[in-house]
Amino acid sequence: MAKDYYGILGADRKASEKDIRQAYRRVARQYHPDVNPDDKGAGARFKEINEAYEVLSDTEKRKKYAQSGENWRHADKFDQGQGRPGAGPFVWDSGQGTPSGGGDTGFEDLLGQFLGDRGFGRTTTSSRRRVRLEQQVEVSLEEAFRGTTRLLQVSDGRQGAGKRLEVRIPPGVDNGSRIRLRSDGAGSEDEIYLVVSVTPHTRFERRGNDLYTHVEVPLVDMVLGGEVEVPTIEEKLALKIPPETQSGRSFRLSEKGMPHLDSPKTRGSLYVTAQVRIPSPLSEREREIFRELREIQEQKG
Repeated sequence: MAKDYYGILGADRKASEKDIRQAYRRVARQYHPDVNPDDKGAGARFKEINEAYEVLSDTEKRKKYAQSGENWRHADKFDQGQGRPGAGPFVWDSGQGTPSGGGDTGFEDLLGQFLGDRGFGRTTTSSRRRVRLEQQVEVSLEEAFRGTTRLLQVSDGRQGAGKRLEVRIPPGVDNGSRIRLRSDGAGSEDEIYLVVSVTPHTRFERRGNDLYTHVEVPLVDMVLGGEVEVPTIEEKLALKIPPETQSGRSFRLSEKGMPHLDSPKTRGSLYVTAQVRIPSPLSEREREIFRELREIQEQKG
């Protein structure tokens, strides 16, 4: 039975690109293998979802699908045979996906492996060379803390080759973190890596899994003790300031830093440096009190 890509995504045939993208995200989240670990058919269904999105999200492929249905891959072959422009160097077979005319397999093969498909776009290891791709991705500190997703356009370097792929970035990533996107299928050697860059934050400085920040404390609370509100990356906390706290003293809040990449439930610490805030403007009475305080200190010292 021919595959209905629109039906797989639950989208109307007149759907816009935005509607197709929203439909894909909806069903991809619903049927992702990680969300359905006990469903043995989840991998195959997720592969069909990505195959449908690959076609319907690409204007040219969608046009060919509208004309030729599931046999849209043969459109270039027909064009090439009739000498019309637009024919590519390879034609993908509807079965195993092996390119006619020889050469390396394309990106469809690579992502077929990533999606766990052992029949789509694969050849034996001996007939193909290893492909290693890197994709730069930038995230905010909040996204690095919680984890996030990105819809990426990844290309294998050939003109017109590539695929849009929604990938999950786990909590705890840092600058230079490399995320490998490939299922370990037998004989699979292709690799895709996300290389992460975390944008600087206006309030927090990150050092490994620990975060550093500062908070201004009124002079009277530094002297007599008090309580000050401290923002963390996910909430606000009340920090007790002991009496006679010196400006520059650091307080450690355990488990309020970044999650460990290999153990998200384990978190680093947040270090808060107290900085004195001088009251301003001062009233005449306040100035008088400070002058009296200076006299007292001079008499003591």
